[in-house]
Amino acid sequence: MPATATSAPSAPADSYDNNMQIAWKFSYDVSDPKLEDLYRRAKQNQWDSDEQLDWSQNVDPSRPLVSEEQNTYCRMPFYKRLSKSQQETFNAHSTAQLLSQFLHGEQGALMTAAAVSHSVPDASAKLYAATQTMDEARHVEVYAKYVDKIAIVYPMSPMLKSLIDATLQSGRFEKIMIGMNMVVEGLALGAFNNMYRQTTCPLLKQITFNVMRDEARHVSFGHTYLGPLIAKMHDDDREDLAQFAFDAINLIVQSQRTGGGQGTAADRVDPGFLQMLEFCNIEADDFFAGLQEAADLGITKELPPGQVHSLKQLMMPAMVRVGLVTDRTAALFEEVGVPVNRDMSVLNAMEDAKSDQNILNEASAAY
Repeated sequence: MPATATSAPSAPADSYDNNMQIAWKFSYDVSDPKLEDLYRRAKQNQWDSDEQLDWSQNVDPSRPLVSEEQNTYCRMPFYKRLSKSQQETFNAHSTAQLLSQFLHGEQGALMTAAAVSHSVPDASAKLYAATQTMDEARHVEVYAKYVDKIAIVYPMSPMLKSLIDATLQSGRFEKIMIGMNMVVEGLALGAFNNMYRQTTCPLLKQITFNVMRDEARHVSFGHTYLGPLIAKMHDDDREDLAQFAFDAINLIVQSQRTGGGQGTAADRVDPGFLQMLEFCNIEADDFFAGLQEAADLGITKELPPGQVHSLKQLMMPAMVRVGLVTDRTAALFEEVGVPVNRDMSVLNAMEDAKSDQNILNEASAAY
């Protein structure tokens, strides 16, 4: 059985100086009906985790919290060769390691949304960014509580830390919105959609539903505000933002190719994932050899039905939609093996205002 849930030791704050422009706005007129609609929906869909979530529900971390049919790890021959005790510990701690990334990412989103609220020179955008800041605070709260139920909080992955630090230190609200509302939130929205469809835990499903509904609005904010702004920019300014977008996405791509702690390459750089394997008494080389074995058998090649590929179906279409894939950066994406996907059907469907009710109907049917 996995160890009793406990919190990680308190670590000193990781801080740095960051000079951001402060933008007052003394005209309080609504600048864009779409922004006004997002703000209205954000107000209407605020939720209290103490009232809407039943935290008394028992969560058994030794049981797979993700459907074994859709969990790549559980389908690996290597996993099936583990002892029952190792499987139970791995189920709890691999889920905690993944959800820890959700938790750390939400703290990053909390800080970036707050930065946008004081730096964006638009009254309507300030109001919406304030609602997003509250959303992100709530997300930090619920994931911290849930992870504590199943294991420990694992360290933030170097890739995610680098991406959010680069976003916070970019010095421009446009880059902060690109890095967070379009890249990190796109990554998160896909991950939350997949977790919602995969999880067998009623409490985690409830958490994910509520968080995913918020995240869909956050992604919408990115294109609603940035699209018209970028269209009016000088080419040099647009290219500067396009380069930032490429660099952010390429950071994710290169991390996946070098392992990121979870890949099959020899260079594995995520100490948190390696710490998780050590906790489970699994040799890292054996685990990654098992991943390669699963890849050779085709087990890790395709996403299960209903899951979303964040980079292909959310992030890249979002960049195309706001004009951040220029001829120059399109060539850069091709060079690193990232096709420029212009199909926005999945992105648009997940941002649809009606999706709140659609998700709710599906969630109700699941219980």
